[in-house]
Amino acid sequence: MYQFDIFHVPSMSDAEFDSKPQIMLIGQYSVGKTTFIRYLLGRDFPGQRIGPEPTTDRFVAVMDGPDERIIPGNALAVSNDMPYKGLEKFGVAFLNRFEGAQVPSPVLRNITLIDTPGVLSGEKQRLARGYDFQQVCAWFANRADLILLLFDAHKLDISDEFRGVIESLKGNEDKIRCILNKADQVDRQRLMRVYGALMWSIGKVMSTPEVLRVYVGSFWSEPLLYSDNAELFEMEENDLMRDLRSLPRNSAVRKINELVKRVRLCKVHAYIIGYLKEQMPMFMGKEKKQKQLIAELPQVFRAVLKRHNLAPGDFPEIKDFKSKLEEQDFSKFSILKPQLIETAESALSIDIPRLMEALPRSVDPTTDLQLITPSFDSDSKVATGTGTGTGTADSNPFGTDEVTSVWCLEEFIPEYKPIYDQKQNNGFITGSTAKEILTSSGIDIPSLRKIWDLSDIDKDGQLDFEEFIIAMFLTSRVKAGDELPATLDPEMIPLTKRN
Repeated sequence: MYQFDIFHVPSMSDAEFDSKPQIMLIGQYSVGKTTFIRYLLGRDFPGQRIGPEPTTDRFVAVMDGPDERIIPGNALAVSNDMPYKGLEKFGVAFLNRFEGAQVPSPVLRNITLIDTPGVLSGEKQRLARGYDFQQVCAWFANRADLILLLFDAHKLDISDEFRGVIESLKGNEDKIRCILNKADQVDRQRLMRVYGALMWSIGKVMSTPEVLRVYVGSFWSEPLLYSDNAELFEMEENDLMRDLRSLPRNSAVRKINELVKRVRLCKVHAYIIGYLKEQMPMFMGKEKKQKQLIAELPQVFRAVLKRHNLAPGDFPEIKDFKSKLEEQDFSKFSILKPQLIETAESALSIDIPRLMEALPRSVDPTTDLQLITPSFDSDSKVATGTGTGTGTADSNPFGTDEVTSVWCLEEFIPEYKPIYDQKQNNGFITGSTAKEILTSSGIDIPSLRKIWDLSDIDKDGQLDFEEFIIAMFLTSRVKAGDELPATLDPEMIPLTKRN
């Protein structure tokens, strides 16, 4: 009635309400967006393209499925089960650059990852994409649960196109996190300077007083070039994983939050359109009056705000709203209908609070995101475990695989004690150190992951001396050709841990 879908966003479909949480990755080319997805999944996915130059030339929705396959964008846009019907408005030029990558993965059972083309810089910006890249990014951002802006430690400049993309995310600032990737490529002193430069660059683009959360790390499979920041990367990775794991649990609350934002915006939009219709003459001078109202749009906003006692933050961006008004005929606008406003007020004051009350109050840990990472077949050399004895089961650097842990092997103490004494930190082998030692064995990743689960009996994300002996013994048996057991024999459990 008030053309809300033309000025803002189309109505949400049932598939969008029912969709899994979506994580959108944005960044300039070669900052590691696709590699980061491999890091999360712990495996390759169909259609991935990784390289130093712009390689991902399309938007890719990485989703769970029974088998590996690529679904064309046109098929995704017409599917009633997929939350992408709204992308049809961007035309075939965009849909030919959009695809779904289906892959069986425990990580994707609760989320969908959106990989985006690298934002261009320099001469590359002159290339025509064939569709409005910023508008497409804004469409995905409005529906994403988390937006990750990736930066390379050697590529902190924000190009004009990247600036435009970040500005198109306005209204979604609460979803945005930054990742300073490839941070192992600089030493500790230069990393401090890089971090400061990044915050300064972001501050010039983001128009909010709050400081964005920046995760610092190196999310790929190569060894750390400068390992003096390994402990920092470890803690940052744990924080990032914790943030990602909470997405499925909090998805319903976020969707209600988006619904509230949409209702408030819709209410203000109705007031604005009703006011513009009210100011239009009945017969003569309609075109002249319309141009005057568009030119005086800031005064129109102030008049509507004062008349209805609205919040300034609920009003749309004047520049964008004005550009869309110029394409409309004000005489065809609908008059304000108070009963519709009352319905919106009732939804905000009664219906949505009831919906919030209906949400489960207890936390169900089974809804948390089951991340494979950090693992050896992922794109991170930053392992978990802090060496302080306060880690959790989530700190397993080989990923998570539900296995019960058990142990006993005293005769191997003389063989492995020299290695332990050399590598231990405060009486423990941290996740990062264990990762380094066990990787050198050349054993495949699934076996290493299982060895960790069997060895880390108390699930604190690190190994004490007895647990380290278990890990080394199992590693030697696998190298000798033996298969790993599902559980350790009872006699292999150290006496100190049998209770």
